Amino acid sequence: MERSPSAPPGGSRSAAVPLSSVEPAASGRISTGIGELDRVLGGGIVPGSLILVGGDPGIGKSTLILQAAASLAGGETTDDPRPVLYVTGEESPQQIALRASRLGVSPSRLLLLAETNLAEILRTAESCGPQAMVIDSIQTVFLDEISSAPGSISQVREAAGRILMFAKPRHLPVFLIGHVTKDGSIAGPRVLEHIVDTVLYFEGDRGQAFRIVRAVKNRFGSTNEIGVFEMKGTGLSPVANPSALFLSERPEGSSGSVVVASMEGNRPILVELQALVTPTPYGTPRRSSIGVDPGRVSLLLAVLEKRAGLPLIGQDVFVNVVGGIQLDEPAADLAVVAAVASSMRERAVDPRTVVFGEVGLAGEVRAVAQVEARLAEAAKLGFTRCVVPRGNREKIAEVGGVEIVGVSDVREAVDAVLG
Repeated sequence: MERSPSAPPGGSRSAAVPLSSVEPAASGRISTGIGELDRVLGGGIVPGSLILVGGDPGIGKSTLILQAAASLAGGETTDDPRPVLYVTGEESPQQIALRASRLGVSPSRLLLLAETNLAEILRTAESCGPQAMVIDSIQTVFLDEISSAPGSISQVREAAGRILMFAKPRHLPVFLIGHVTKDGSIAGPRVLEHIVDTVLYFEGDRGQAFRIVRAVKNRFGSTNEIGVFEMKGTGLSPVANPSALFLSERPEGSSGSVVVASMEGNRPILVELQALVTPTPYGTPRRSSIGVDPGRVSLLLAVLEKRAGLPLIGQDVFVNVVGGIQLDEPAADLAVVAAVASSMRERAVDPRTVVFGEVGLAGEVRAVAQVEARLAEAAKLGFTRCVVPRGNREKIAEVGGVEIVGVSDVREAVDAVLG
């Protein structure tokens, strides 16, 4: 049978309409009941959105999403009487119930389904009409018509596409928990990240108590926000003041330790940056950094040697951001410079001093954005002195109780920080 020349490839008709005649979707979001998760999502869950959650095994993905699902099912954040469907492909319902018992959650409207056949999953979702659905994990589901094994590229791609077509018309938000590869990226085809609306990554060391959730893609909000959680026996607890957490064990009177005011989206966070400079026993000195781009650290060490006269050629240099935070913005440059100089000269930085600023190859200290928010966070936590770029110092007002020192180059910055 020949298809009509006017029929679209999919076999259904769709008329083009002017953009001005299309009513925008309602902007109402659904709160998960977890403030830090809502922050990363852009203010809550958008109905009909697909949210992909990735992270290392055992870091807390299933725990956090179970907490959010229980909050929705318990009616803590919405009056929607519909249930929440939690599909588990890796654990039995008894194991999920054991985790829920540890978390202290057991809402009657949280439905558990132990199933990996996607057709059965969607059939169950159609019959119970949930307000939200969780699939743990996307790599375990499969379609009968595809011969490859669950988790293969074809299975994951097709499963995600089917879930998308099911969820969008019903305005059903879906959480997809995904496995990660050795390099930390979500396993499966890259198209998976293109299909979903939001991609969240868990960061942090399983040996430490806190976790960071970061959005690397968000069609309905900023990708610059992070959520900070502390892992406790009762689950993941949101951290309202992450700066205080990251600075809670900072040693006083120790050289090489500096506090930097960093911005994560619209949130200022104070973190400790440490440096250790020690003579190398080898012909080529080592350069190692955690939490800061190694290439950026090498650049700053060259600037320090050339512009500030620090003899680093025969020194091993190690830089670490305490707490597992990743500092990606150039405003952390001045903190690296100050920490390395402090360790090199064996002189501690005043523990009530905060630094931030970008450093150029000529040794100049360049202005950065959102200075007022950084200074306000420093003042709130009791810091009394801030070393900032001179370009920022000339444009900002005084902050009560905080001495603001403007510097124009690295040599001046080292002198200001070390006294």
